[in-house]
Amino acid sequence: MAVSLLLAALAALALVGINEAGYRQSSRALANIGEAQKVRATLNLILQNMLDAETGQRGYLLTGETSYRQPYDMAVKQVDGHLATLRQLYAERPVERTQLAELSKHVLRKIAEMDMSVRLRQDGKEDAWKFVITTDVGREEMDAIRKSALDLVAVSNKTLSDSQVQVMKSLQLARIGTAIVALAAFIAFFLYLRQTHALRSIGERQQETLQRERNALEDEVRERTASLAELATHLQDVRETERGYLARELHDELGSLLTAAKLDVARLKSRLLDAPDATQRLQHLTELLNSGIALKRRIIEDLRPSSLSNLGLVASLEILGREFAERSGIQVQMALEPVTMDESRQLTIYRMVQESLTNIGKYAEATEATIVLKNYENHVIVEVADNGKGFDPQRTHPSSHGLAGMLHRVEAARGRLTISSTPGRGTRLSAMLPTLKVL
Repeated sequence: MAVSLLLAALAALALVGINEAGYRQSSRALANIGEAQKVRATLNLILQNMLDAETGQRGYLLTGETSYRQPYDMAVKQVDGHLATLRQLYAERPVERTQLAELSKHVLRKIAEMDMSVRLRQDGKEDAWKFVITTDVGREEMDAIRKSALDLVAVSNKTLSDSQVQVMKSLQLARIGTAIVALAAFIAFFLYLRQTHALRSIGERQQETLQRERNALEDEVRERTASLAELATHLQDVRETERGYLARELHDELGSLLTAAKLDVARLKSRLLDAPDATQRLQHLTELLNSGIALKRRIIEDLRPSSLSNLGLVASLEILGREFAERSGIQVQMALEPVTMDESRQLTIYRMVQESLTNIGKYAEATEATIVLKNYENHVIVEVADNGKGFDPQRTHPSSHGLAGMLHRVEAARGRLTISSTPGRGTRLSAMLPTLKVL
């Protein structure tokens, strides 16, 4: 890359050198035509500057806006430079210098006339600047400027037709310079392509290295994700095991204690029939024990539903939906088909429906809920829907509604959970799980 840039810079320098040499030769050989062209261009610029200055002056005088003075100020600044250029071109031509002096005199008078009117307008002297522009001085000076400029242009036009032969030499020199620069540009382009190919090869090797590292990182991420999923499944299984153990303990130990206490109260009640106060208190104690036994049963069912193993999935879901409706006051409709699945997947479906109903009771503000269980040949579909306020699944973190646990349970059972919800239109959770028939 550096070589090609160096060659391009050398080619540019060579082009500048050749053009400079051609310029000097043509300046010496075609001094008259070159000066004539410059004279014409400069005279045209002077005329244009004077027109711009007069336009800017008129605009400022009529409006009083400073922005209209910009063409005037720019033109006045440029006129002096153009006159200086003409003096340099006519340094060795006495006749043209005399005509240029006449032109300069009229230009300076015109500028003085315009400057006076501008200053009077700036000072607020309305009558004075209006009087100045109504005189014929400005028009006469402008006519004189045009006449002097046309005389100088006529002299330049005569000079232009004298030396065309010498121009060919400068053109030939320019052709040689162009050929040299084109050759240098071709070589620089060839070097650039070769270096670009080398850089591309290096970049491809780096991309291959990065791809290998990326693949290694992806493999490591997949391994760690699988390990975390396995750990989460293990923790979930441990949790269910602990729940089962705690349910058994509550059923065996606490259940026995409450039952024994209830029997003792019944014996005391039979012996204290003559003491109304004691009988009333024993009746209250019996009711408390019954409430405790009912609470114990509900806690055991929440920890490990006995109905699931004793009555089956459909009956357990019916009991779950009925109890939820009684507690929450939400109408629950159920359409449940018998299914044949292993205990683990039945528990997965039960926990999903249980967590869904809990979320409906806490967040949905619904009046109706639906539980659907459909049995297909090799899979089952379970859906829980409500007519509540819904939510935006894209903006709501799943864990805030207990959906993360359901999602993991379903995926651990090799199923798929779909969440459909729209604000104001309720929520629908649908899970598809494969069927493993019990032998």
